[in-house]
Amino acid sequence: MSILFSPLSLRRVTLKNRIVVSPMCQYSSEDGFSNDWHLVHLGSRAVGGAGLVITEAAAVSPEGRISPDDLGIWKDEHIAGLKRITQFIQQQGAVAGIQLAHAGRKASHHRPWEGGKAILPTEQRGWQTVGPSPIPFQEPGPIPTELTIEGIEKIVADFQRAVQRALEAGFQLIEIHAAHGYLIHEFLSPISNQRTDAYGGSFENRMRLLLEIIDRVQIVWPNELPIFVRISATDWTEGGWSTDDSVALATVLKEKGIDVVDCSTGGNVAGAKIPVGPGYQVPFAERIKQETGMMTGAVGLITSAEQAESILTNGQADLIVMAREFLRDPYFPLHAAHALGDDIAWPVQYERAKPR
Repeated sequence: MSILFSPLSLRRVTLKNRIVVSPMCQYSSEDGFSNDWHLVHLGSRAVGGAGLVITEAAAVSPEGRISPDDLGIWKDEHIAGLKRITQFIQQQGAVAGIQLAHAGRKASHHRPWEGGKAILPTEQRGWQTVGPSPIPFQEPGPIPTELTIEGIEKIVADFQRAVQRALEAGFQLIEIHAAHGYLIHEFLSPISNQRTDAYGGSFENRMRLLLEIIDRVQIVWPNELPIFVRISATDWTEGGWSTDDSVALATVLKEKGIDVVDCSTGGNVAGAKIPVGPGYQVPFAERIKQETGMMTGAVGLITSAEQAESILTNGQADLIVMAREFLRDPYFPLHAAHALGDDIAWPVQYERAKPR
């Protein structure tokens, strides 16, 4: 059997294969509630054979949404709809994960197909954004309010409460979103964090928010269930968050008991020049894995079974985290297994169509 279709145990959770459905924002919620779109979107990927299905970024507070149409987990009423989704995913033999997020200064935006521009507080459905420092994501652009210590403490508490709801909703894995220029990444990067208090300046201070969130999360999240952290391994900009920083952070995360670092890049600097190409982010997962011993997930234009298997065979990562290819093909794992010569079970409802 290929490595891609070999199981992977994370604490007391076992993934049936190494294929992960990456969080993909759907911008299809009302007041943070999941609905039939989310059930079908996520459920079809579980039917398609993925080992782990992670929801889109679920906001831990209303002001933490990227758009007014984001998925949320900031109130107890969200639990029932999410539980319906986790139950279906698990019935297909997949593990259900949820990504927890706060968008920070990149919150309060229109949906991509509506132009994606910032919604100002004076406009319909807009709100005042927050960040580590009053620095806009791009010029001209809305200026976030610098978070007070009390504001930071509230956000940490929001993450803790969201984790409790995730547990009640039946999720078996959580991922803390510390990438793509959203709030935690904003604190990590010196480009967006120019504070002079305990949350700014030194590397140790800039990662303080993330570590405090992890500490609070671990109070309520069972020790037998895994925790991922998604990072942007580089800002792709001189003077920003670097790969060296990511290696140092991963070392700390391993000591904190984090199970996997999900290695993406960018998102914190408008107009950053990123050399996009097949597997362009895989080297970051490889370096972090090799230098820290931390398990990593590889992302970034991974589109074929052979490419995914090569990444795992070469020891560059432990998991293949895919987004766009899953939008094109919800049944990618079933097709990939056939391409690699692995005989895996298909849903009994689809068995008659299985290639022989």
